[in-house]
Amino acid sequence: MLRNFLLAGTAALGLAVSAPAFAHNNGHTDGHGVEHASELTAPPIEYTMWTLENGLRVIAVRDDGTSTVTTSLWYEIGSKNDPQGRSGFSHLFEHISSRKTENMPYNLIYSLTADVGGTRNASNWVDRTNYFEQVPAAYLETMLWTHRERMANLVVDEQVFETERGVVKEELRQRVLAPPYGRLQRFIIPENAYDLMPHRRAGIGSIADLDAASFEDARAFYEAYYGPDTATLIVAGNFELETLRALVDQYFADIPARSDPISTAVEQFEPEIDGPRSIHATAPNVPLPVIGGVWKGQAITHEDAPAIRVLMTLLSGGENNRLANALVRKGLAVEASGNAPMFREAGHLNVYALARPDKIEAAGEALDVELAKLRAELVSPEELAEAKSEIVASSLRRRETARGRAFELGEALMASGDPDYADRGLRLITKVTASDVLRVAQRYLDPERRVTINYSSGPEDAASYANPVPMPDFGTLPAASAPIRSVKPEEAREQPPGPAKAPSIAPPKMVQSALSNGIPVITAQTGNVPIATVSIVFPGGSKTDPQEHDGIAELAASLAASGYHEVDAQTIAARFESLGANFSGEADNDGTIFSLTAPTANLAEAGELVAHIVKGALYPDEEFLRERARRIETLRVTMTDPTGVSRRAARTALYGDAPYGSHPQGTPESLANINRSDLLYHRQHFFHPERMQIVISGGLTSDDALAAAEAMFGDWVTPNGVGLIVDDAGGEALAPRTIVVDMPGSGQAAIFVALRAPARGAENFDALQIANAVLGGGSSGRLFEEIRTKRSLSYGAYSRIEGHKDGSLLTARAQTRNETADEVAAIMLTEISRLNEEDLGQELLDRRRTYLDGSYGRVMETSAGFNSIVSGLLLHGLPASDASRLADRLAKVDSAAANAAARSVLNADQATLVVVGEAAKFLDDLRKIRDNIEVIGLDDLDLSNPSLRKVIEE
Repeated sequence: MLRNFLLAGTAALGLAVSAPAFAHNNGHTDGHGVEHASELTAPPIEYTMWTLENGLRVIAVRDDGTSTVTTSLWYEIGSKNDPQGRSGFSHLFEHISSRKTENMPYNLIYSLTADVGGTRNASNWVDRTNYFEQVPAAYLETMLWTHRERMANLVVDEQVFETERGVVKEELRQRVLAPPYGRLQRFIIPENAYDLMPHRRAGIGSIADLDAASFEDARAFYEAYYGPDTATLIVAGNFELETLRALVDQYFADIPARSDPISTAVEQFEPEIDGPRSIHATAPNVPLPVIGGVWKGQAITHEDAPAIRVLMTLLSGGENNRLANALVRKGLAVEASGNAPMFREAGHLNVYALARPDKIEAAGEALDVELAKLRAELVSPEELAEAKSEIVASSLRRRETARGRAFELGEALMASGDPDYADRGLRLITKVTASDVLRVAQRYLDPERRVTINYSSGPEDAASYANPVPMPDFGTLPAASAPIRSVKPEEAREQPPGPAKAPSIAPPKMVQSALSNGIPVITAQTGNVPIATVSIVFPGGSKTDPQEHDGIAELAASLAASGYHEVDAQTIAARFESLGANFSGEADNDGTIFSLTAPTANLAEAGELVAHIVKGALYPDEEFLRERARRIETLRVTMTDPTGVSRRAARTALYGDAPYGSHPQGTPESLANINRSDLLYHRQHFFHPERMQIVISGGLTSDDALAAAEAMFGDWVTPNGVGLIVDDAGGEALAPRTIVVDMPGSGQAAIFVALRAPARGAENFDALQIANAVLGGGSSGRLFEEIRTKRSLSYGAYSRIEGHKDGSLLTARAQTRNETADEVAAIMLTEISRLNEEDLGQELLDRRRTYLDGSYGRVMETSAGFNSIVSGLLLHGLPASDASRLADRLAKVDSAAANAAARSVLNADQATLVVVGEAAKFLDDLRKIRDNIEVIGLDDLDLSNPSLRKVIEE
């Protein structure tokens, strides 16, 4: 499977237009005998829309099958509206406007959502900024009240400005400066994709522009752009329409529109490039060179936009795409990517590959050849149909929930000006012809209009990739004139409204049965959207990997679709994608899960293909050797990421050479020891019907799900014996360690704290989950509060329990500047000690219990989420029925049990601490916190050795 491990695209392929999908017409067969699926189509999203007199647009999406409601407020304000010299400002203000109002003290929004079992967030993009919450439906009015507060009574003061500016700078360091390809995606590509449009500037900004910004700039930005006349409120979930109308009038009708409105539209237009040009950019810690190109594109509503989207899907969508077949499968590149972000006024195309260092020239030539083919030849009817199916099926997966449908409408509205574009754009996709694709390829991938990008390791130099066109002046905003608001004294504040009556929603009925050959099957109808998820569960996983062969289980799972009897990987990928199906295999510590998601109309055909793969994967030599080499290169890249290194080093330190010490993804050294026969052995003895369990859920009945499973595996028997699975894979607890991995030139330091914890089936596991939620559960956890909210030391700080069958891990993590690594480590250890020493009150435990219950419920809303939870229980030796009992189990945990669980595990003196970064900047101060620090240079690190040091052979 050609997963992209390293490249996160600069944007989605334009607007992700989607809808529930149905198949119609009969399938057909190409000249090679490969059958192609029926065309997928989609009915429109149902919604109601109206506009208040002050300009606020309201969209309602009802779904009485969910127990939640999502409230989202979308402002037509994005990074294109950043003032001159203030790049990143709309993103900074997204942080600011989530924090304080006259009646909401700092970050009250977190507790108003998390403490009732909800979640909230905000995001910023070129055309828009949105703020959203998903909560139990009874809290609809509470959330509308918070949106009124943030629209009408926002507090913008020095404290919130300085705090959030610090947080955003840490976010920039973490997401852009620390990752090896962050600068490429956030700085270099937009700088060269546009000449005159404000889209040229990095949406996240720059450290210099953020430092130059002032509190007065923030006040001016708020007054210029924020008001009901630039906003759309979208409410999706379980509510009565008339109730919503009344609440909207109550909370928003009296808010005045902006008194001196400034247009959010961009008046500039983007000229054609006057000829090809090339740039050679460098940055620290770039392990693999990049070769690619950037071209000017079009706005999302341009007549060529649908064909451009299909073109880019042909180039890089799914696994059977032009770039993968020409570069990755040929061993010239480790990864390849293509994107066509399209916005309201402009767009661009970018295509690039991470090349093998000794094949950069050949990779560039192969990339040019593929682009030339698209400009010269009509794509085949089968390839065109496959690309369209991918786009429509992707929409189907997103629209499985009311929240997903709300976001489809919001993104369509912000990018095009019309929520109906969510459906209209998809209809236009289905009308794209091969001639359309040829035409747009010739027009938009013209080599005479290309900016060729080369990116490699070296000193950072912004001048090396600067656009020769001078940066335009994007203007400033009028000074703020309204008085500065402040948070009211507690006794004078208006209190948020309480919950209404909650709707009664029955959980999905879980049916347990068996195939004719005895394989257990768990089925549930989780919704009405015609999509299904099938999970095939085998115990074993990486704990079965032999010493010095870490990665066998994961390779056997992820490469299973590389070929079976006379059917190769490319044919398999093409077939899945033509069916609108996604298939993957993955191994963790305790087992392997194969997952199939497909439209219900195509489930039988996709399931037949899955059965062939699971029963008979052959791992052809060519595919195996190429993918093994690619994984080795990928792992070397991840060794430049401080967080990835810290996690992997902690695993070795905590488990040593016990089976859980095996790294599921392997190491460069262990992967080199693996051969094809290892994978065949694993498939024959661990992918076994005697140990197999199947989970199927989605928009189909349990009877239909069972019939699908029977057709796939009901006749499966094998003479092979089952493989050995060890007990007590965690081994004996090892002494705690403090490890510093020195990574010179790293943009940030990663801090990782880990403790051994009881197995998922242990009696005190649920109590420990609640205690951990207090420590680092989301944005209301203590780590987030102390490290981000109070001190702006990190973009985020969290803890989690990595549940396993034979003993779990409790881990805490954060990234920060190298200079503050010791401070963050000290805070983490202090908060762990605090939980060990202080009693947790019942009120706090009740809030954290509700937080966990709500988080769990949101995952269970989708078929993929339901399957993930049930499959995990099965791998950990627990009954599937536990999936419906979490709330009851958590309710039984009292304060005594939670305190006892915390004290049994959360002992800071027993914690292993790993810090990865530029050691010279924090080591002396870290030694004031911990003794006996092991300092290991990155080049000396050996993740397969319990000592973590390479053995030097004499």
